[in-house]
Amino acid sequence: MTVGQIKTDPFSAVKISEFRNLVIGRFIFIMGLRMMSTLVGWWIYNLTNAPIAIGIVGLSEFIPAVSFALYAGHVIDLSEKRKLLLRGVSLYLTAAVILLFLSTSFTSRHLHNHIIAICIYSVIFCTGIIRSFAGPVFNVILAQVVPKSVLQNATTWNQGAWLSASVSGHATGGFLIAMLGNTGTFTVIVILISISLFVLFQLKPKPALNERGEQKTWDSVKEGLSFVFRTKELLGAISLDLFAVLFGGAAALVPVYARDILKVGPQGFGFLNGASDIGSICIVVALTFFPIRRKQGKKLLLAVAGFGTCIIIFGLSKLFLLSFVALMISGMLDGISVVTRGTIMQLKTPDAMRGRVMSVNSMFINSSNELGQFESGVAAKLLGVVPSVVFGGCMTWLVVAVTWFKAPSLRKMEY
Repeated sequence: MTVGQIKTDPFSAVKISEFRNLVIGRFIFIMGLRMMSTLVGWWIYNLTNAPIAIGIVGLSEFIPAVSFALYAGHVIDLSEKRKLLLRGVSLYLTAAVILLFLSTSFTSRHLHNHIIAICIYSVIFCTGIIRSFAGPVFNVILAQVVPKSVLQNATTWNQGAWLSASVSGHATGGFLIAMLGNTGTFTVIVILISISLFVLFQLKPKPALNERGEQKTWDSVKEGLSFVFRTKELLGAISLDLFAVLFGGAAALVPVYARDILKVGPQGFGFLNGASDIGSICIVVALTFFPIRRKQGKKLLLAVAGFGTCIIIFGLSKLFLLSFVALMISGMLDGISVVTRGTIMQLKTPDAMRGRVMSVNSMFINSSNELGQFESGVAAKLLGVVPSVVFGGCMTWLVVAVTWFKAPSLRKMEY
């Protein structure tokens, strides 16, 4: 098979057995983690009866994940990747087992609800540290299990699997809580992470590719940051995603629109909440079979501009169907952005620096999602709900315009 044939085959990456093990293992793992996050949010609210407690759960994981990100990148580049990945998944499994124990009737009889809540926060804080290592290493290994000729196809499959696992994990978690209760659901989560660990164990060792292992930690971190800021295509793609999500975080206000503006109730909220994910999955599947062939950088910028337009339409809409379509198309455009940005990062990053670059990206992405929700809430308080969403869409346009002129290498990039 020639390189040209490999690039046009939508199943070229899937035909590589080690890639299949990586994607299947990650799918099961992410599904388990999404079920865990859904259950923990439900559980902590029932323990405390305080909505802010749910926000504290997110903060408990966000702070260590971002704080350790740069150091984690240094460690990843100096480590044997398979061992580090298996260690991270094993520690997640340990955390799930601890939460399983905390959810049992034995614990509830002997500990006060607030003590259990503190224990949950402590476990989630630890998973934030684990996440700073385990999250980037999945993407680092991706480039080591497939040849460069199929990296674009592999990235698309990888993103599709992640999105599918995320959506199905959240949905399945809700059903299992109703059917099996907290302890039963945690049991399923432990089983899923155990299966994931078994599948990922089939990967071959991935030795460190960084030949400068004698570097001091801070010098290594600075080298990674310097590479990102020096490589305009990378910096432009990461910054574009950071600010687009920061200002275009309309998803945080979907509950307000569903109840107070569109007046569609819980069922309508469910549809609106899933609209963006549905769009993302559809476009990732489409890109697997019909990848973007030319002018990927320019199309990335146009996709983000279109995302901002959809946010503005959603903000102004008073019709449920129009709002749903706007969110679904925004998810499709976001899917294009995610796949294109992921491919640019994989292609532009040297093997010896993948851990540090992926960790910088992880830090930016984690920040944008959390801060985007915060920004949406503050803007809604200061400007009102509808003006804040429209403002976010307009700011997304501004970000695209600045990137268009300030990062011409990204605009002109093709792969």
